[in-house]
Amino acid sequence: MSPLAAAYAALFYAAFAFLVVGVGLKLRSYAGTPAPLKIPTTPAPLTRGGVALRMAREVCVFESLFRSSKWTWIFGWTFHAALLLVLLRHLRYFQQPVWAPIVLVQAPGAYAGFALVAGLAGLWARRFLVDRVRYISTPSDHLHLALLMAIGLSGLAMRFVARTDVLAVKAYMLGLMRFEIGPLPADPLLLLHLTLVATLMFVFPISKLLHAPGLFFSPTRNQADNAREQRHLAGWAAALERK
Repeated sequence: MSPLAAAYAALFYAAFAFLVVGVGLKLRSYAGTPAPLKIPTTPAPLTRGGVALRMAREVCVFESLFRSSKWTWIFGWTFHAALLLVLLRHLRYFQQPVWAPIVLVQAPGAYAGFALVAGLAGLWARRFLVDRVRYISTPSDHLHLALLMAIGLSGLAMRFVARTDVLAVKAYMLGLMRFEIGPLPADPLLLLHLTLVATLMFVFPISKLLHAPGLFFSPTRNQADNAREQRHLAGWAAALERK
């Protein structure tokens, strides 16, 4: 076992543990946050089935963003759709044999990286070119975008500029899943890419990037507009009434 392989194994074990525990704690915090008011964003569905359909549209096509800003929607949806393809493509490094659906996304996933970077570039440019967005942008917003951009560019560079030994990388990742540390290629571009990915895993649970699961806990989205038909009580208020 080389010191390099051991160091990156320790890095990814720590990053994975931090990601899982951090996201779990955040979700528990979201679930335990009281929602004392009925505040769905109108026009809102009147039934729980309608709420489920609305959430599906938000997750799949970013409906509210489309209504508020077409340009932001174009860049945002492009980035997220490309990111999904890229993540699915990377699942091959953790599977043996590779599932048939993952094999099918290998070709589009390889070029989805360009769409990912283009979407990020548009979202980042918006923070400089739109006055009201530039005013509320913080250094962390720019750092998050820079981190994601660096991950995308380094991944594209490994695919189209300086190829790395993907078979050795896959063997290393499969070994980590079995707690067996094998050799890791000492490719500077690969090591940079892996370091950036691990950094993202550390940052994700404590940043605005956690809006992905947070969407499902937003009372403006997950509530039905039935205040006249059904009295809304927060959990703590309902417990007091039962006493």
